[in-house]
Amino acid sequence: MGKVKKSKALSFAGAFIALLIGSGFATGQEVMQYFSSFGLKGIMGTVLAFFLLAYVGMSFISTGYREQFNKGNEIYKYYCGKYLGKFYDFFSIFFIFLSLTVMIAGAGATGQQHYGWNPIMGGLLMGFLTVFTVTFGLGKIVEVIGNIGPVIVVLSIIVSILTIIKYGAGLSSVNTTVDFLVSKGELHRATSNWILAAGSYVGFCMLWLASFLAQTGKTANNQKEAKTGAVLGALGFSVAVLLMTLALLTRIKYVAGSQIPSLILAGELHSILANIFSIIIFVGIYTTSVPLLWSVASRFTDEGTKKFKIYTIVIGAVAMVIGLNLEFDTLVSYVYVVNGFVGLLLLGLMIVKSIKTKQI
Repeated sequence: MGKVKKSKALSFAGAFIALLIGSGFATGQEVMQYFSSFGLKGIMGTVLAFFLLAYVGMSFISTGYREQFNKGNEIYKYYCGKYLGKFYDFFSIFFIFLSLTVMIAGAGATGQQHYGWNPIMGGLLMGFLTVFTVTFGLGKIVEVIGNIGPVIVVLSIIVSILTIIKYGAGLSSVNTTVDFLVSKGELHRATSNWILAAGSYVGFCMLWLASFLAQTGKTANNQKEAKTGAVLGALGFSVAVLLMTLALLTRIKYVAGSQIPSLILAGELHSILANIFSIIIFVGIYTTSVPLLWSVASRFTDEGTKKFKIYTIVIGAVAMVIGLNLEFDTLVSYVYVVNGFVGLLLLGLMIVKSIKTKQI
């Protein structure tokens, strides 16, 4: 299997985590809909999500190492065959575009909740910054501040732990409270039960991870190193999700219906912490939005050309129109959930392939 270089495995884990950090996790909205909305059963959901994320992460990255694809999106053909693979290739691009609209809506919601801005202001600011960066090839800016992902995770963990310590006594009766809030329509559930929610959550994460991890796997020294990085990444992200789930449950009466529940948690601890967190969230959304927009535009034309700039501006404008006209929690509910079930089908095909080839 070869020797595992720790620094390389940790870099894989960091990349895994950074890719999954966007407006949904940072704001707490996706965690609340997929896990906290099921009460204490949501804890089991986070555990199930870890095992599924570890499996798909190991599978994607080790397949990338073995097959040495020219392009990461060739992994869909490997798992799904020529025609269904082509569908997943184009569908993943469509999902990435929809994810961009979620980021813009998340920026608008963050500005509105914490600073009292009109949501259009925050959304437009994010949209224009993203389009400007991609159009003029200022990707170096994103590289410089791209390490914000781990900062978000660490800060989220700190806020979550402090909240659990301060308010954790209320967890014993939280299931009754959650069921009441759901029945009143004040708390959204991603799906009808926690098992489906965990599967759907991993499903949409897969559409982000597949091509990226396939490309990442090419640089591994051996399969063991690649798989170790994937498992560590899944573990680190899942721990953050678990702690955020518990923290939101301790204050579920106060965060239900909120667009940015994590900011409420931070604000209850200290106003300065909330101010810092709001900036971190905004920067995190920016560093996620830029590669999303670039991925869509570069799928249809070559970077640096006049056509690429036109595509970037048009795609960015359409994303802004959608993101500014739908509420953030509504976009999370529909975009992530629908795409999550498409990802679940891919998970099934992966398991079949693993059984046939006897390889993960």
